[in-house]
Amino acid sequence: MKHGRKMWLVLLATSMLLTLFLSACGKGGSSEGSSSDPVTITYYTIDSPDRTFVEKLIPDFESKHPNIKVKVDKAPYEQFDSKLQANIAAKKSPDITSHFGYGGFMEYYNKGLLTDLTDIMKTDNFKASDYGIQEQLMNIYKVDGKTYGIPSNNYVTLMLYNKDMFDQAGVPYPPSDYEDKSWTFDKMVEIAKKLTVVSDDITKTQYGVDFGWGELDMRPAYFGAKVYSDDAWTNGGKPSETYFGSPEAIAAYQKWIGLIWDQKVSPPPAFSKAVAGQFGDPFLSGKIGMSVVGSWSLASQKDFNFKVGVAAVPIGGNPDVRSVLYVDPLFVLKDSKHPKEAYEFIKYMLTTDVQEKSIELSGGTPPVNDNAKEKYYNSFEGVDPQVIKQVYEGANKYGVESYNHLISNYSQLNELLINEFQSVQNGDQKVEAALPGIQEKITKLLERLNK
Repeated sequence: MKHGRKMWLVLLATSMLLTLFLSACGKGGSSEGSSSDPVTITYYTIDSPDRTFVEKLIPDFESKHPNIKVKVDKAPYEQFDSKLQANIAAKKSPDITSHFGYGGFMEYYNKGLLTDLTDIMKTDNFKASDYGIQEQLMNIYKVDGKTYGIPSNNYVTLMLYNKDMFDQAGVPYPPSDYEDKSWTFDKMVEIAKKLTVVSDDITKTQYGVDFGWGELDMRPAYFGAKVYSDDAWTNGGKPSETYFGSPEAIAAYQKWIGLIWDQKVSPPPAFSKAVAGQFGDPFLSGKIGMSVVGSWSLASQKDFNFKVGVAAVPIGGNPDVRSVLYVDPLFVLKDSKHPKEAYEFIKYMLTTDVQEKSIELSGGTPPVNDNAKEKYYNSFEGVDPQVIKQVYEGANKYGVESYNHLISNYSQLNELLINEFQSVQNGDQKVEAALPGIQEKITKLLERLNK
């Protein structure tokens, strides 16, 4: 009997140790809590239909991942950055987001907001090719070989044109082939002159081209000039020098502004504002022949009351830089309590099936997954999908990543440029007169921001 009690105590102790061991193992399999306990991750985004479509994908994800619940938190575009910062300060950081607001990737990185996903991805044996993602797009969000973001959408720059206006003027359509070397900036101006009609009656006025290539600081790159020193791309988006007042940059801005005030083939701001309507895009009014824009404008194609075509961006001063790539990534924030579960949701968003669903649910968001792109190319009624494909492939080949993703403190810099260029765009000041002063203000701003 005594021996039997001793054996019972041994068995009890063994059972307790086994229970403790299994419990410890359970905690090691998840970011926090037992692997059997569902965790909730928060996806933070802009409160607009082309972003909140993700809510419609959650039931399917949760059914496939019963241990993960997903909550969507959202904010208006103007409040996106401030709400995110407030939530982080209040220890209520979301788990997943992107640079959907004014701040770019490098701003997030420099503030230490991002989780280094390298080890999680290595453990999971993540391969970009499994999700149809091109390696050069993955490299955008690497710093010193470490991955801080995974691309989810792939916007490019393209040209939309009004087929009806071209037909009425008897002008051939612009080419969609980026390899067509005859398609140059000067050729675009030549065509724009044939499409432009300026009248005292605004209802009879129309312009040949609206050149909206990238943000203001990117336009010199299209013409072959640089405004940031090369170290900007290797030291966290903080250029040691800027060249907005250089002869090359002045010449580049003169070519762009010259479309409005010298060539008179582009609309001045007052005209654009007058005809833009509720969508804020003068091209939609049918008063613009060609519009160089981000490919998100293609999603508005259903709203046009004229036939639309898609063409390549012509060759400017740098034949290798003809498209701005706006590759939106998904980040796991540094304060996430469930980085592994957040990573699982990001992978789900990259699968071919989900990327194809996202095109329809979002109203035309371009996928990063090459296997889903055929569906995207076929999403625009009245536009030849093979033409869209040709333009997209050329734009990616001759594309450069948007500076707003790569330059630190970009929101302040961009705001300064927009404000300072207003007098130039309005025709109140010449480019060569304005840029030295702009250069001086940018220098002081960056000295203060990049201390």
